[in-house]
Amino acid sequence: MLAVRGNAKSRAPLRLHRKPVMTAREQQMYHLLQTALPECTVLAQVAFSALVTAQGRANRNRFDRKVADFVLCSQQLNVIAVIELDDRSHAGREREDKERDAMLRLAGYVTLRYANFPTQQALRADVEQLLLQKGDVVPA
Repeated sequence: MLAVRGNAKSRAPLRLHRKPVMTAREQQMYHLLQTALPECTVLAQVAFSALVTAQGRANRNRFDRKVADFVLCSQQLNVIAVIELDDRSHAGREREDKERDAMLRLAGYVTLRYANFPTQQALRADVEQLLLQKGDVVPA
């Protein structure tokens, strides 16, 4: 634990605790993505603000605290897809997930959602189909 002084207004110590970058399920999915698509770059826990921008604070507030589980990129770091691993925490949040997907789609991104771990073959097939639909080159 790290304790430092807060800002001048609070003067209360700031208490911080480290936490894992990813949950165990997210780590498993990360390794699955890397294994199934070794020619791609997998980014984890990407802030929406790194993917989209908008004019006006009210518009930016709609996405500024949202984070994508994974962003799959080409070797040139062009985004292929945003990948979300849905778990029990998403139960009852389907509407919010649809809004997130719509927001990303509006910016030109495709979201692939998985409730369970796909096989390497299924994951690769999903990405290849997506690239073919976009008219992009399928990774070797």
